[in-house]
Amino acid sequence: MTTPATTQPATKDLLNSAVNNTHLFTRKGFLDRLFTKWFDRLVYPQIWEDPEVDIRALELDQHSRVFTISSGGCNALNYLTVEPNSITVVDLNEAHIALIKLKKAALKHLPDHESFFDFFGRADRSKNLDAYEIHIKPHLDEKTIDYWEGRETFWGPRRIEYFTDGFYRHGLLGRFIGSIHWVSKRLGYDIRQVMLARTPEEQQRLFDEHVAPVFDTRLMKFLCNRAVVMYSLGIPPAQFDEMDKESKQAQHGMHDLLKERARRLACDFPLEDNYFAWQAFNREYDIKHRQAVPRYLKQTYFEDLKQNIDRIQVHHQSMTERLKAMPANSLNAYLFLDAQDWMDETQLAELWEEVNRTAMPGAKVVFRTAGETSPLEDKLPGALLAHWKTNSQANRDWTRQDRSAIYGGVHVYSHHAE
Repeated sequence: MTTPATTQPATKDLLNSAVNNTHLFTRKGFLDRLFTKWFDRLVYPQIWEDPEVDIRALELDQHSRVFTISSGGCNALNYLTVEPNSITVVDLNEAHIALIKLKKAALKHLPDHESFFDFFGRADRSKNLDAYEIHIKPHLDEKTIDYWEGRETFWGPRRIEYFTDGFYRHGLLGRFIGSIHWVSKRLGYDIRQVMLARTPEEQQRLFDEHVAPVFDTRLMKFLCNRAVVMYSLGIPPAQFDEMDKESKQAQHGMHDLLKERARRLACDFPLEDNYFAWQAFNREYDIKHRQAVPRYLKQTYFEDLKQNIDRIQVHHQSMTERLKAMPANSLNAYLFLDAQDWMDETQLAELWEEVNRTAMPGAKVVFRTAGETSPLEDKLPGALLAHWKTNSQANRDWTRQDRSAIYGGVHVYSHHAE
Protein backbone atom coordinates (compact mmCIF):
# COMPACT_ATOMS: atom_id res chain seq x y z
CA MET A 1 0.00 0.00 0.00
CA THR A 2 1.04 3.61 -0.47
CA THR A 3 2.97 4.93 2.51
CA PRO A 4 2.40 8.41 3.91
CA ALA A 5 4.94 11.10 3.20
CA THR A 6 7.04 12.46 6.02
CA THR A 7 7.89 16.12 6.38
CA GLN A 8 11.03 16.89 4.39
CA PRO A 9 12.94 20.10 3.71
CA ALA A 10 12.36 21.67 0.32
CA THR A 11 15.02 21.18 -2.33
CA LYS A 12 15.43 24.93 -2.75
CA ASP A 13 16.15 25.36 0.96
CA LEU A 14 18.81 22.64 0.94
CA LEU A 15 20.38 24.05 -2.22
CA ASN A 16 20.34 27.58 -0.81
CA SER A 17 22.22 26.34 2.23
CA ALA A 18 24.73 24.36 0.18
CA VAL A 19 25.44 26.73 -2.71
CA ASN A 20 24.58 30.29 -1.70
CA ASN A 21 27.56 31.14 0.48
CA THR A 22 28.26 34.67 -0.79
CA HIS A 23 26.33 37.95 -0.81
CA LEU A 24 23.59 38.32 -3.41
CA PHE A 25 24.98 41.59 -4.77
CA THR A 26 28.17 40.07 -6.14
CA ARG A 27 28.78 38.25 -9.41
CA LYS A 28 29.26 34.92 -7.62
CA GLY A 29 26.28 35.51 -5.35
CA PHE A 30 24.00 36.27 -8.28
CA LEU A 31 25.23 33.28 -10.31
CA ASP A 32 24.98 30.96 -7.30
CA ARG A 33 21.32 31.89 -6.83
CA LEU A 34 20.62 31.50 -10.52
CA PHE A 35 22.20 28.03 -10.42
CA THR A 36 20.13 27.12 -7.36
CA LYS A 37 16.97 27.97 -9.29
CA TRP A 38 18.18 26.00 -12.31
CA PHE A 39 19.14 22.95 -10.22
CA ASP A 40 15.75 22.66 -8.50
CA ARG A 41 14.50 19.92 -10.86
CA LEU A 42 15.64 16.61 -12.32
CA VAL A 43 19.23 17.19 -13.37
CA TYR A 44 20.82 13.76 -13.82
CA PRO A 45 18.65 10.94 -15.19
CA GLN A 46 21.93 9.00 -15.08
CA ILE A 47 24.86 9.59 -12.76
CA TRP A 48 28.12 10.59 -14.48
CA GLU A 49 30.75 9.04 -12.23
CA ASP A 50 32.19 5.67 -13.19
CA PRO A 51 31.19 3.07 -10.57
CA GLU A 52 33.90 0.65 -11.65
CA VAL A 53 36.54 3.16 -10.58
CA ASP A 54 34.72 3.73 -7.29
CA ILE A 55 34.37 0.02 -6.52
CA ARG A 56 38.06 -0.62 -7.16
CA ALA A 57 39.35 2.53 -5.47
CA LEU A 58 37.29 1.92 -2.33
CA GLU A 59 37.82 -1.85 -2.44
CA LEU A 60 34.13 -2.34 -1.77
CA ASP A 61 33.07 -5.72 -0.40
CA GLN A 62 30.61 -7.25 2.05
CA HIS A 63 32.23 -5.38 4.94
CA SER A 64 31.78 -1.95 3.37
CA ARG A 65 29.56 0.64 5.01
CA VAL A 66 29.00 3.13 2.22
CA PHE A 67 27.97 6.78 2.33
CA THR A 68 27.17 8.37 -1.03
CA ILE A 69 25.29 11.10 -2.84
CA SER A 70 22.45 9.75 -4.96
CA SER A 71 22.39 11.89 -8.11
CA GLY A 72 20.67 9.62 -10.66
CA GLY A 73 20.71 6.75 -8.17
CA CYS A 74 22.57 4.42 -10.53
CA ASN A 75 25.75 4.10 -8.53
CA ALA A 76 24.12 3.29 -5.22
CA LEU A 77 22.62 0.29 -7.02
CA ASN A 78 25.91 -0.44 -8.78
CA TYR A 79 27.69 -0.53 -5.41
CA LEU A 80 25.00 -2.86 -4.10
CA THR A 81 26.12 -5.50 -6.61
CA VAL A 82 29.14 -6.23 -4.38
CA GLU A 83 26.75 -6.79 -1.44
CA PRO A 84 28.12 -4.22 1.03
CA ASN A 85 26.89 -4.16 4.61
CA SER A 86 24.97 -0.91 4.11
CA ILE A 87 24.60 2.08 1.79
CA THR A 88 23.47 5.46 3.13
CA VAL A 89 22.28 7.73 0.32
CA VAL A 90 21.72 11.49 0.52
CA ASP A 91 20.83 14.19 -1.96
CA LEU A 92 19.77 17.83 -1.83
CA ASN A 93 17.50 17.43 -4.85
CA GLU A 94 14.07 15.90 -4.28
CA ALA A 95 13.93 14.80 -7.94
CA HIS A 96 16.98 12.62 -7.41
CA ILE A 97 15.50 11.29 -4.18
CA ALA A 98 12.29 10.42 -6.02
CA LEU A 99 14.31 8.66 -8.71
CA ILE A 100 16.24 6.38 -6.40
CA LYS A 101 13.06 5.58 -4.47
CA LEU A 102 11.41 4.65 -7.76
CA LYS A 103 14.36 2.39 -8.60
CA LYS A 104 14.27 0.74 -5.19
CA ALA A 105 10.56 0.00 -5.44
CA ALA A 106 10.93 -1.24 -9.01
CA LEU A 107 13.73 -3.61 -8.09
CA LYS A 108 11.79 -4.98 -5.18
CA HIS A 109 8.38 -5.36 -6.81
CA LEU A 110 8.66 -5.71 -10.59
CA PRO A 111 8.16 -9.38 -11.48
CA ASP A 112 11.37 -10.08 -13.41
CA HIS A 113 14.56 -8.66 -14.84
CA GLU A 114 13.06 -8.01 -18.27
CA SER A 115 10.39 -5.71 -16.87
CA PHE A 116 13.05 -3.90 -14.85
CA PHE A 117 15.24 -3.52 -17.94
CA ASP A 118 12.27 -2.25 -19.93
CA PHE A 119 11.74 0.43 -17.30
CA PHE A 120 15.30 1.64 -16.70
CA GLY A 121 17.29 0.19 -19.59
CA ARG A 122 15.09 0.85 -22.59
CA ALA A 123 13.08 3.42 -20.62
CA ASP A 124 10.84 4.10 -23.61
CA ARG A 125 8.04 1.52 -23.48
CA SER A 126 4.38 2.50 -23.16
CA LYS A 127 3.85 -0.60 -21.02
CA ASN A 128 6.10 0.96 -18.38
CA LEU A 129 3.10 3.01 -17.27
CA ASP A 130 1.17 -0.18 -16.53
CA ALA A 131 4.17 -1.58 -14.67
CA TYR A 132 4.30 1.59 -12.60
CA GLU A 133 0.60 1.54 -11.74
CA ILE A 134 0.43 -2.17 -10.92
CA HIS A 135 3.79 -3.01 -9.36
CA ILE A 136 5.59 0.16 -8.26
CA LYS A 137 3.14 2.89 -7.23
CA PRO A 138 1.50 0.90 -4.39
CA HIS A 139 4.88 0.79 -2.63
CA LEU A 140 5.85 4.46 -2.92
CA ASP A 141 5.29 7.19 -0.35
CA GLU A 142 2.93 10.03 -1.20
CA LYS A 143 5.68 12.59 -1.81
CA THR A 144 7.37 10.35 -4.36
CA ILE A 145 4.07 9.64 -6.10
CA ASP A 146 3.32 13.36 -6.20
CA TYR A 147 6.66 13.99 -7.85
CA TRP A 148 6.32 11.35 -10.57
CA GLU A 149 2.69 12.15 -11.29
CA GLY A 150 3.39 15.87 -11.34
CA ARG A 151 4.43 17.87 -14.39
CA GLU A 152 7.46 19.99 -15.14
CA THR A 153 5.22 22.50 -16.90
CA PHE A 154 1.46 23.02 -17.01
CA TRP A 155 1.23 21.62 -20.55
CA GLY A 156 3.90 18.94 -20.22
CA PRO A 157 3.49 15.20 -19.60
CA ARG A 158 3.51 13.65 -16.16
CA ARG A 159 7.08 12.89 -15.19
CA ILE A 160 6.38 9.16 -14.98
CA GLU A 161 5.62 9.34 -18.71
CA TYR A 162 9.29 10.10 -19.33
CA PHE A 163 9.76 6.34 -19.12
CA THR A 164 7.58 5.87 -22.21
CA ASP A 165 9.57 8.07 -24.59
CA GLY A 166 13.21 7.85 -23.50
CA PHE A 167 13.81 8.77 -19.87
CA TYR A 168 17.50 9.55 -20.40
CA ARG A 169 16.60 12.31 -22.83
CA HIS A 170 14.92 14.20 -20.00
CA GLY A 171 16.36 16.14 -17.09
CA LEU A 172 18.76 19.02 -17.52
CA LEU A 173 21.60 16.79 -18.66
CA GLY A 174 19.49 14.75 -21.06
CA ARG A 175 18.10 17.86 -22.69
CA PHE A 176 21.54 19.46 -22.81
CA ILE A 177 22.96 16.44 -24.64
CA GLY A 178 20.02 16.62 -27.02
CA SER A 179 20.70 20.28 -27.68
CA ILE A 180 24.35 19.51 -28.49
CA HIS A 181 23.19 16.96 -31.07
CA TRP A 182 20.76 19.49 -32.53
CA VAL A 183 23.32 22.29 -32.71
CA SER A 184 25.91 19.95 -34.22
CA LYS A 185 23.55 18.98 -37.02
CA ARG A 186 22.77 22.63 -37.71
CA LEU A 187 26.51 23.19 -38.01
CA GLY A 188 26.84 20.30 -40.46
CA TYR A 189 28.15 17.56 -38.17
CA ASP A 190 26.69 14.34 -36.78
CA ILE A 191 28.35 13.36 -33.52
CA ARG A 192 26.56 9.99 -33.55
CA GLN A 193 29.07 8.88 -36.18
CA VAL A 194 31.60 8.18 -33.43
CA MET A 195 29.56 5.13 -32.44
CA LEU A 196 30.27 3.50 -35.82
CA ALA A 197 33.92 2.98 -34.85
CA ARG A 198 35.18 -0.58 -34.53
CA THR A 199 38.81 0.12 -33.60
CA PRO A 200 40.60 2.72 -31.45
CA GLU A 201 41.96 4.27 -34.63
CA GLU A 202 38.46 4.66 -36.03
CA GLN A 203 37.28 6.20 -32.77
CA GLN A 204 39.95 8.89 -33.05
CA ARG A 205 39.34 9.49 -36.75
CA LEU A 206 35.57 9.78 -36.39
CA PHE A 207 35.97 12.06 -33.40
CA ASP A 208 38.30 14.32 -35.37
CA GLU A 209 35.88 14.40 -38.30
CA HIS A 210 32.52 14.73 -36.55
CA VAL A 211 32.99 15.98 -32.98
CA ALA A 212 36.15 18.05 -32.62
CA PRO A 213 35.15 20.57 -35.32
CA VAL A 214 31.95 21.37 -33.41
CA PHE A 215 33.97 22.70 -30.47
CA ASP A 216 36.02 24.88 -32.81
CA THR A 217 33.05 26.79 -34.22
CA ARG A 218 32.46 30.36 -33.12
CA LEU A 219 29.09 29.42 -31.67
CA MET A 220 30.49 26.67 -29.43
CA LYS A 221 33.39 28.83 -28.31
CA PHE A 222 30.85 31.44 -27.26
CA LEU A 223 28.60 28.95 -25.46
CA CYS A 224 31.46 27.19 -23.67
CA ASN A 225 32.50 30.47 -22.09
CA ARG A 226 29.08 31.13 -20.55
CA ALA A 227 28.62 29.88 -16.99
CA VAL A 228 24.84 29.84 -17.41
CA VAL A 229 25.11 27.40 -20.32
CA MET A 230 27.14 25.02 -18.15
CA TYR A 231 24.35 24.88 -15.56
CA SER A 232 22.67 22.27 -17.75
CA LEU A 233 25.67 20.01 -17.13
CA GLY A 234 25.16 20.51 -13.41
CA ILE A 235 28.25 22.73 -13.22
CA PRO A 236 27.81 25.45 -10.57
CA PRO A 237 29.64 28.80 -10.78
CA ALA A 238 32.49 27.69 -8.49
CA GLN A 239 33.22 24.70 -10.72
CA PHE A 240 33.00 26.80 -13.86
CA ASP A 241 35.51 29.26 -12.42
CA GLU A 242 37.89 26.40 -11.60
CA MET A 243 37.63 25.00 -15.12
CA ASP A 244 38.10 28.47 -16.59
CA LYS A 245 41.20 28.94 -14.45
CA GLU A 246 42.61 25.59 -15.59
CA SER A 247 42.01 26.36 -19.26
CA LYS A 248 43.68 29.76 -18.98
CA GLN A 249 46.69 28.29 -17.18
CA ALA A 250 47.09 25.90 -20.09
CA GLN A 251 46.70 28.88 -22.44
CA HIS A 252 43.65 27.30 -24.03
CA GLY A 253 40.03 28.32 -24.28
CA MET A 254 37.25 26.65 -22.33
CA HIS A 255 36.15 24.99 -25.57
CA ASP A 256 39.55 23.27 -25.78
CA LEU A 257 39.22 21.87 -22.27
CA LEU A 258 35.74 20.53 -22.99
CA LYS A 259 36.85 19.17 -26.35
CA GLU A 260 39.66 17.24 -24.68
CA ARG A 261 37.26 15.71 -22.16
CA ALA A 262 34.88 14.78 -24.97
CA ARG A 263 37.84 13.18 -26.76
CA ARG A 264 38.65 11.09 -23.70
CA LEU A 265 35.03 9.96 -23.55
CA ALA A 266 34.93 9.04 -27.24
CA CYS A 267 38.42 7.65 -27.76
CA ASP A 268 40.14 6.43 -24.60
CA PHE A 269 37.90 3.45 -23.83
CA PRO A 270 36.30 0.61 -25.81
CA LEU A 271 32.85 1.68 -26.96
CA GLU A 272 31.36 -1.77 -26.53
CA ASP A 273 31.06 -1.36 -22.75
CA ASN A 274 31.31 2.41 -22.17
CA TYR A 275 27.71 3.29 -21.45
CA PHE A 276 28.68 6.91 -20.81
CA ALA A 277 29.76 7.23 -24.44
CA TRP A 278 26.57 5.49 -25.56
CA GLN A 279 24.43 8.00 -23.70
CA ALA A 280 26.46 11.00 -24.87
CA PHE A 281 26.81 10.08 -28.53
CA ASN A 282 23.96 7.60 -29.15
CA ARG A 283 21.49 8.89 -26.54
CA GLU A 284 20.64 5.40 -25.29
CA TYR A 285 22.14 2.30 -23.73
CA ASP A 286 23.30 -0.75 -25.67
CA ILE A 287 19.88 -2.36 -25.85
CA LYS A 288 20.89 -5.13 -28.26
CA HIS A 289 23.96 -6.64 -26.61
CA ARG A 290 23.46 -5.14 -23.14
CA GLN A 291 27.19 -4.74 -22.61
CA ALA A 292 27.28 -0.94 -22.45
CA VAL A 293 24.87 -0.72 -19.52
CA PRO A 294 25.44 -0.06 -15.81
CA ARG A 295 25.98 -3.07 -13.56
CA TYR A 296 22.59 -2.76 -11.91
CA LEU A 297 20.83 -3.31 -15.24
CA LYS A 298 22.60 -6.60 -15.96
CA GLN A 299 20.60 -9.76 -15.46
CA THR A 300 23.37 -11.49 -13.53
CA TYR A 301 22.89 -9.10 -10.59
CA PHE A 302 19.11 -8.81 -10.59
CA GLU A 303 18.15 -11.40 -7.97
CA ASP A 304 20.88 -10.33 -5.55
CA LEU A 305 19.86 -6.69 -5.91
CA LYS A 306 16.24 -7.56 -5.26
CA GLN A 307 17.22 -9.48 -2.15
CA ASN A 308 19.55 -6.79 -0.78
CA ILE A 309 17.72 -3.62 -1.81
CA ASP A 310 16.76 -2.71 1.76
CA ARG A 311 20.43 -2.23 2.59
CA ILE A 312 20.06 1.14 0.84
CA GLN A 313 18.66 3.87 3.07
CA VAL A 314 17.70 7.17 1.41
CA HIS A 315 17.70 10.63 3.02
CA HIS A 316 16.75 14.03 1.59
CA GLN A 317 19.53 15.82 3.46
CA SER A 318 22.92 17.37 3.00
CA MET A 319 25.97 15.18 3.54
CA THR A 320 26.98 17.02 6.69
CA GLU A 321 23.56 16.88 8.32
CA ARG A 322 23.17 13.16 7.67
CA LEU A 323 26.67 12.42 8.97
CA LYS A 324 25.88 14.34 12.15
CA ALA A 325 23.03 11.90 12.77
CA MET A 326 25.23 8.82 12.34
CA PRO A 327 27.23 7.04 15.06
CA ALA A 328 30.95 7.51 15.46
CA ASN A 329 33.18 4.99 13.68
CA SER A 330 30.29 3.73 11.56
CA LEU A 331 31.44 4.20 7.94
CA ASN A 332 34.40 3.09 5.86
CA ALA A 333 33.57 4.18 2.29
CA TYR A 334 32.56 7.72 1.33
CA LEU A 335 31.64 9.00 -2.13
CA PHE A 336 31.21 12.75 -2.42
CA LEU A 337 30.95 13.01 -6.22
CA ASP A 338 31.93 16.62 -7.04
CA ALA A 339 30.01 18.25 -4.18
CA GLN A 340 33.09 19.66 -2.47
CA ASP A 341 33.67 21.93 -5.46
CA TRP A 342 30.55 23.78 -4.34
CA MET A 343 31.73 24.33 -0.77
CA ASP A 344 33.55 27.17 0.91
CA GLU A 345 36.13 26.64 3.66
CA THR A 346 33.58 26.65 6.48
CA GLN A 347 31.32 24.10 4.80
CA LEU A 348 34.26 21.84 3.97
CA ALA A 349 35.53 21.97 7.54
CA GLU A 350 32.10 21.08 8.93
CA LEU A 351 31.86 18.14 6.54
CA TRP A 352 35.31 16.77 7.34
CA GLU A 353 34.78 17.12 11.07
CA GLU A 354 31.94 14.64 10.63
CA VAL A 355 33.97 12.47 8.28
CA ASN A 356 36.68 12.22 10.93
CA ARG A 357 34.12 11.39 13.60
CA THR A 358 32.27 8.73 11.61
CA ALA A 359 35.25 7.13 9.85
CA MET A 360 36.31 3.63 10.80
CA PRO A 361 40.02 2.76 10.75
CA GLY A 362 41.12 2.27 7.15
CA ALA A 363 38.18 4.20 5.70
CA LYS A 364 38.48 5.71 2.22
CA VAL A 365 36.96 8.77 0.57
CA VAL A 366 36.54 9.16 -3.19
CA PHE A 367 35.50 12.40 -4.86
CA ARG A 368 35.77 14.23 -8.18
CA THR A 369 36.77 17.78 -9.04
CA ALA A 370 36.15 19.92 -12.09
CA GLY A 371 39.81 20.94 -12.09
CA GLU A 372 42.76 18.62 -11.72
CA THR A 373 43.68 19.39 -8.11
CA SER A 374 42.01 18.56 -4.82
CA PRO A 375 40.69 21.54 -2.85
CA LEU A 376 41.29 19.95 0.55
CA GLU A 377 44.90 20.89 1.22
CA ASP A 378 44.23 24.56 0.48
CA LYS A 379 40.85 24.88 2.17
CA LEU A 380 40.97 22.59 5.22
CA PRO A 381 42.85 23.11 8.48
CA GLY A 382 45.76 20.70 8.62
CA ALA A 383 44.38 18.99 11.72
CA LEU A 384 41.35 17.72 9.80
CA LEU A 385 43.58 15.95 7.29
CA ALA A 386 46.11 14.70 9.82
CA HIS A 387 44.81 11.13 9.62
CA TRP A 388 44.31 11.06 5.85
CA LYS A 389 46.74 10.44 3.04
CA THR A 390 46.46 10.59 -0.73
CA ASN A 391 48.70 9.70 -3.65
CA SER A 392 48.79 12.19 -6.52
CA GLN A 393 50.06 9.69 -9.09
CA ALA A 394 47.44 7.12 -8.11
CA ASN A 395 44.78 9.84 -8.37
CA ARG A 396 45.90 10.65 -11.90
CA ASP A 397 45.63 6.95 -12.73
CA TRP A 398 42.09 6.79 -11.33
CA THR A 399 41.19 9.88 -13.36
CA ARG A 400 42.43 8.25 -16.56
CA GLN A 401 40.39 5.14 -15.81
CA ASP A 402 37.09 6.98 -15.28
CA ARG A 403 35.05 6.29 -18.41
CA SER A 404 32.72 9.24 -17.88
CA ALA A 405 35.74 11.44 -18.68
CA ILE A 406 34.09 14.71 -17.66
CA TYR A 407 36.10 15.47 -14.53
CA GLY A 408 39.54 16.95 -14.18
CA GLY A 409 40.40 14.81 -11.17
CA VAL A 410 39.41 11.68 -9.25
CA HIS A 411 40.84 11.74 -5.73
CA VAL A 412 41.17 8.98 -3.15
CA TYR A 413 41.96 9.71 0.50
CA SER A 414 42.72 6.88 2.94
CA HIS A 415 42.40 7.02 6.71
CA HIS A 416 45.41 5.93 8.72
CA ALA A 417 46.11 5.63 12.42
CA GLU A 418 48.53 7.91 14.24
